[in-house]
Amino acid sequence: MSFAPSIDSRSAASVERSDSYASYAASAAAFERAPTPRAVRGEIAVELELRHAGRRALRLRYEIQGDRALPAVFVAGGISAHRHLAPSREFAEAGWWESQVGAGRSLDPAQHCLVSFDWVGADGALDVAIDPADQADAVAALLDALKIARLQAFVGYSYGAMVGLQFAARHPQRIESLVSISGTHRAHPYAAAWRALQRRAVALGALQCDEAQGLALARELAVLSYRTPEEFAERFGAAQVVDGRVRVDAEDYLDHCGNKYVARTSPTAFLRLSESIDLQQVDPASIRIPVTVVAVGEDRLIPLGDNYELVERLRGETRLRVLRSIYGHDACLKEQSQIDTILREALADCTSAAA
Repeated sequence: MSFAPSIDSRSAASVERSDSYASYAASAAAFERAPTPRAVRGEIAVELELRHAGRRALRLRYEIQGDRALPAVFVAGGISAHRHLAPSREFAEAGWWESQVGAGRSLDPAQHCLVSFDWVGADGALDVAIDPADQADAVAALLDALKIARLQAFVGYSYGAMVGLQFAARHPQRIESLVSISGTHRAHPYAAAWRALQRRAVALGALQCDEAQGLALARELAVLSYRTPEEFAERFGAAQVVDGRVRVDAEDYLDHCGNKYVARTSPTAFLRLSESIDLQQVDPASIRIPVTVVAVGEDRLIPLGDNYELVERLRGETRLRVLRSIYGHDACLKEQSQIDTILREALADCTSAAA
């Protein structure tokens, strides 16, 4: 397998700061006060044998935060997540998980070499079925190119947790431990039905020559599956009559979510990555490394029963942490303190085991 790497490293002065940067001023100030490890971005060309589409030429876009000499941790989120975890001096824009990544946080670049990448298919250029096992093999190919022989940990949330389980099963020699948050070994039929309806919304939009509107509606349906009735009861009020029609109080919020998603996601990327979740199938008995399983009692996409089954069938040292949260599947992004505690505990165990 051949690799063609390229690296993009910029000084803080050359970073074009977005309009949203002001809301992250506190984080940026923290980076200015203390020395922080260098962040780099790059891209490699690989060829991978995809399970449902044969051999394909791919480009993997990655970001690293932290010294390469530190223990490596791969971090992966849901299908909307990407390679940029949190602001750094080199790349000051907002990241998708800055509540847990940064100086003094559970995933501290001063303590770990944090590796992440854009999902295969995230750019919309690959219009074929993509299996979570393919993503795991792409992670292994990236680590080969970066000359990282072994991960101290793989931290995965949602789709990232599913890929982490695949990685642990397919590349056990490359990983010491796994933290699986709101993800499991198979797609639940109820959750798969939610996603199938979302994909139909995109198809309906395309038939009406308004694919963007279809994608926005799909995202709004997805948000309903991520959150809970309890949260909506707290946040939103009664319906009102506006210009002769009934408008539900949550519609503005859902419209915002849909429009924001359309601005940064192609329909093809959404469709293929959504399908990929439904292809998840891994035998937990094939996983023999230490795994911390984090479940959320109110998660309607990953039922507790599936997490209990996963824990019972895993063959390595296993720890289960069950959270209660009105944020449901999105608890990982909202329950910052609880997730911080779990990650610190899991990574400390990795360090103790290595010593």
